[in-house]
Amino acid sequence: MLRALTTAIAAMAVLISGAISAQANDQQVLIDQSKATMESLAGQSDLEGMRILLKQAKGVLIVPQLLKAGFIIGGEGGSGVLLARQADGSWSAPAFYTLGAASLGLQIGAEAKEVVLLIMNTEALNAVINNQVKLGADASVAVGPVGKNVEAATTTNLNADIYSYARAKGLFGGVSVEGAVIAARDKWNQAYYGQAVTTGDIVARGKVDAEGTKALRMTVRNSEL
Repeated sequence: MLRALTTAIAAMAVLISGAISAQANDQQVLIDQSKATMESLAGQSDLEGMRILLKQAKGVLIVPQLLKAGFIIGGEGGSGVLLARQADGSWSAPAFYTLGAASLGLQIGAEAKEVVLLIMNTEALNAVINNQVKLGADASVAVGPVGKNVEAATTTNLNADIYSYARAKGLFGGVSVEGAVIAARDKWNQAYYGQAVTTGDIVARGKVDAEGTKALRMTVRNSEL
């Protein structure tokens, strides 16, 4: 049942993202959109907590457009990129993923949303890299703290594996992604990097890179507080 649901969610996310073909240009568009999303969210004073947590994070999944479907089976989904922190503190090249669920509890209620998930420990990051992950089951997830002067809240009593942030139509806030499934887009990874690679090859072992990823990686690094 879970496998069937996961497959349906992954298919839905692809459809929602515009039935995009696996061409390298499409992946570059997603990378550029992810850069813009990170720049925009990191620039908001109410999301200072996101920047503080980002500095502690082991990985980050950026979904520049999470859309609500109008199909018989309702739901929300979108494509995004995963980056992992390297030993020297820099960020890896991005791997392509989907985020989808039958129903996501997006607190701000708009149809299209930008979402950032901060992966806080190695175990959760490895789970995302190596498997399809159902949030709340395979990794704990919580809405990230928002507001100004939240540094104390981001250094104490925070023990979730993943924290979520979102923006919709100019509004900022947390997003509950309990029950959502994170899954790799292997064909997109292969198309963009021009060879058969796993997500581990990209974000953990650094076997591939591309010039078009550098601006995104620098933006993520500069977004840390």
